[in-house]
Amino acid sequence: MFLKTAILGSGNIGCDLLCKVEKSPILSCSMFVGRTEGSSGLQFAERRGTAVYDNGVEALFNNLDRFDLVFDATSAAAHLAHAPKLIAAGKTIVNLTPAPKGILCVPMLNGDQVLTESNVNMITCGGQASLPILAAIRRVHENIDYIEVVSSIAAKSAGAATRLNLDQYLNTTESAITKFTGCDSVKAVLNINPAKPSVDMQTAVSALITHPNIDGLITEINSAVKSVQKYVKGYKIIVEPYVDGTRLFTMIRVTGQGGYLASYAGNLDIITSSAVNIAERLSVGVSKGVVREIDTRDKFTNGFDSRELAEPLELG
Repeated sequence: MFLKTAILGSGNIGCDLLCKVEKSPILSCSMFVGRTEGSSGLQFAERRGTAVYDNGVEALFNNLDRFDLVFDATSAAAHLAHAPKLIAAGKTIVNLTPAPKGILCVPMLNGDQVLTESNVNMITCGGQASLPILAAIRRVHENIDYIEVVSSIAAKSAGAATRLNLDQYLNTTESAITKFTGCDSVKAVLNINPAKPSVDMQTAVSALITHPNIDGLITEINSAVKSVQKYVKGYKIIVEPYVDGTRLFTMIRVTGQGGYLASYAGNLDIITSSAVNIAERLSVGVSKGVVREIDTRDKFTNGFDSRELAEPLELG
């Protein structure tokens, strides 16, 4: 049984999502929705035989029987406007915008604990890249004094919505890091690199820790990387963790699988692959008629209650 999905947003993320949904054995895309007739994204989807619509979110409300789940690949502001209406209509949303709403989700950390939620927030590409590593660091260290995450992505992979949503990107990434690690002193940076040829996505992770335990950390990080690679094949540590005084540093590269753009677009690949992973888990639950009650005692990272992440974030 396929879970019928609609993709809202015809930019880079929406197009890459379509490529991944088409490869899924348990998902289908019944609607691909944009706002501009004849846009390159709508043309791309139409060439692939997908039903396209150019009247935006109105198309979804005119065709509620055609889909069960919406991948929202629009913008943070647009998501805040239409998400409550879609939820009221009984639809599940997997949110790929940096809008500060919904349950924050990293599939390998809390993917099984979001399956009864109506709005699953996939954070950002930098969040998806860094949080598995940061959660590993947190499991080994009781306290982290400061965290800094710097992601660099190719300019060709950064669409209009990404550029317009830079503040929301940084705020949501930082809030997610705090939620998953307990560290209140956090900084996220996004560099959009115009270099030619285009550079691969890379994310540098730094953490200040009073007594860093590098030996205990290696096993945790290797386990985290293997877990992410189950749904993001191009995820790899390229600078092994090392300590300089109280500073712990490592770096991740994400190589795309060549969906909509070439392999440099790992930033698309990690967030769309993560979103599809969650949709596939939802599909399995629907096919089995499973409705899970989330135990408030569940833990997905050391010392934190799973329900803490279910509260919508209000960012100033």
